[in-house]
Amino acid sequence: MSKNVVLVALSAVMISGLTFFGALFLGSQYNANASNRDLYEQLNLFGDVFKRVRAEYVEKPNEQKLIDAAISGMLTSLDPHSSYMNAESFKEMQVQTQGEFGGLGIQVTMEKGLVKVISPMDDTPAHKAGVLAGDLISHLDGDPILGLTLSDAVKKMRGKPNTPITLTILREGKKKPLKITIKRAIIVVKTVRQSVEKDVGYIRISTFSQQTQAGLEKAFQKFKKDLGDKAKGYIIDLRNNPGGLLDQAISVSDSFLDRGEIVSTRGRNPAESKRYRARKGDL
Repeated sequence: MSKNVVLVALSAVMISGLTFFGALFLGSQYNANASNRDLYEQLNLFGDVFKRVRAEYVEKPNEQKLIDAAISGMLTSLDPHSSYMNAESFKEMQVQTQGEFGGLGIQVTMEKGLVKVISPMDDTPAHKAGVLAGDLISHLDGDPILGLTLSDAVKKMRGKPNTPITLTILREGKKKPLKITIKRAIIVVKTVRQSVEKDVGYIRISTFSQQTQAGLEKAFQKFKKDLGDKAKGYIIDLRNNPGGLLDQAISVSDSFLDRGEIVSTRGRNPAESKRYRARKGDL
């Protein structure tokens, strides 16, 4: 009799467990469906706002700019390093990492509607005029930047060599805005500079462009010529370096490392993860 009671009790536990599991499964399915409904409602809301702006805004808006701004806003909300590049901004990035252009010589981003200086390039008009990393540019020739895209602001700063432009700059620690007039020049993207300080080789890497590794190798060739075997060491100066091309940063690191992991990249999908390791032989 007692055995039967135990068996019945166990069966009841199993049934209740299956019922609980079924409730969990149905609950998770319901939550997934509810989540999808919420997502579709939000997308519909975006569509409704987009239609309203197209139809009723005081001036007819540029629809492509609206969409670009919406995508850009979505990505910048993820973290400080995520951003959207359309074809035009991608072309701009290629200019920065490959060639030369008429401009001021500053690497910039957008922050709170203003242009933020990431870093002035060495020996450029902006660098010589005293523009600093972290400066916020609020006006160009007296016209406010607020409302412009980064691409529009960069276009205004670019121009023919020897033509002037006045930047209004908000700088931390300064109560009043600064006005700095700069003459544009041909900006050649030279990312590696070297000099010899007594028996120490000094190398400045301002950014990682397509020419950085080649520039580094040339710098060491010059060191060998000037110092021979007398070099006591080397200083690699990366201050205010905003980054650039990943493959160049890896290559430069590999020039000084014989083994070990240089960097790894990881995505949500484990298959997207990559590891870059140093190879034997360095500069």
